[in-house]
Amino acid sequence: MSVWDSIVGQPRVVDQLRAVSSGDGRALAQSWLICGPPGSGRSHVARAFAAALESPDHGLSETPTRVTEQVLAGTHPDVTTLTTDKVTIGIDDVRSLIGTAEQTPSTAPWRIIIIEDVDRMLERTTNVLLKEIEEPSPRTIWLLCAPSAQDVLPTIRSRTRIVNLGVPDDADVAAYLERSCGADRATAARVARLAEGHIGIAALYARDAQALADRDELVVGVLGLARASQAVLLADSLIASAKAQAQADVDRQAERAQQEFRRINGLGEDDRVPPSLRGMYNALTKKDELKRQATRRQRDVLDRALNSVASVYRDVAVLQNDAESSVGLVNVENRKAIVDLSVALRREQVIERLDRIAVARRRLIGNVNPQLVFEALFCELITA
Repeated sequence: MSVWDSIVGQPRVVDQLRAVSSGDGRALAQSWLICGPPGSGRSHVARAFAAALESPDHGLSETPTRVTEQVLAGTHPDVTTLTTDKVTIGIDDVRSLIGTAEQTPSTAPWRIIIIEDVDRMLERTTNVLLKEIEEPSPRTIWLLCAPSAQDVLPTIRSRTRIVNLGVPDDADVAAYLERSCGADRATAARVARLAEGHIGIAALYARDAQALADRDELVVGVLGLARASQAVLLADSLIASAKAQAQADVDRQAERAQQEFRRINGLGEDDRVPPSLRGMYNALTKKDELKRQATRRQRDVLDRALNSVASVYRDVAVLQNDAESSVGLVNVENRKAIVDLSVALRREQVIERLDRIAVARRRLIGNVNPQLVFEALFCELITA
């Protein structure tokens, strides 16, 4: 299938970028800003666009070319992607990218630089990038990704061509899960609904039964909050689950990195790593680096938990506004408890609870202790 067949729920954007990449390049903008909400697939769109620009078939062939495979796998020498597990993108990382961007492409028509989460740049770092965006090298293309154009400084967005992604429909996400994850139709439909248009979270739930079970447990716990002791226990359970999920994810990533290192260097599973390569091999599982990654993964799990909690009050608001027939419920399995909660709470109380969830999110971003954040939040969500 073509590179565009893997893009979920973005037909308008696919048509636009396919037409651009299939042209002769004379009208091609060299600086792009791809915007979309979390989980909409903006980084995936950037890689597909890069593959279409670099491949001789423009990514349209049913059988992928070697160039397409390399770009999508992140191994093409002329396509560089900057992603980070840190809160902000460092200025040294951007300076290194600029040095790469000024090089002539080695094998492909373009030198392409992809920056995921460009909104994580501080203003000083963005100013370093600005000159390159204004006057890119003749054969260089910049593909920047952010949640929205408003999350990027005006000096950057005014110099880029903006592509806006939408939230994929549940049906599109479900079809993708059946194709890519082998999920059965019922499971795919359910996790697509629970993920609320976030492709990555939907795929996680389809592949990881424990992550889905943890979400179900969290929703039931929130709906049953009646005492402070329950709030503390629920917060404790959530934090423990987040730590376990994060550590398991980091361990899997480290194992994959080691396997890929062995494959690239022609080493079997049981072969000893030569002394000349041992330093690089050990760096893949460096304790401090893994700890930092685990902390970031834990934050992602907790952010996902806040989305799940917010979905409860979203559903309550849907019922209170008699809108179920038009927009549906996310947590259909918990409809009875949500109906009861919609009766127990006034509309302004529902809005107050959504505001408290937003405050908890800001506190997490501000590195407040997660245990305290969720204990406080769950105590505020108690229904008398």
